[in-house]
Amino acid sequence: MGGHLDPKNGVFLGTWGDLGCPTPQRITSYSMSPNRQRPLAGAGHAAIFNTFRRFRHQVLYVAPPFIAAYALMNWAIERNEYLNSKPGRLLEGGEE
Repeated sequence: MGGHLDPKNGVFLGTWGDLGCPTPQRITSYSMSPNRQRPLAGAGHAAIFNTFRRFRHQVLYVAPPFIAAYALMNWAIERNEYLNSKPGRLLEGGEE
């Protein structure tokens, strides 16, 4: 096992059967975490109750602007239809 310093190429690791690495000292064992074993554990329960909780906390921030926008758009559509109808044109003094 060579390990002498070669000034041109750096450290010589050794020949192909003996590349200069030490023999393994410990045995490594691998295991899988519980999150990897059951990635969807409790997902159905959490999806139902977490969605309900988040909806309940955000509905008062989201619903009133949507209701106001819907009412305003509904009024504008009805007003446009009225102004483009025969009675609406006569009321505004336009030509028939």
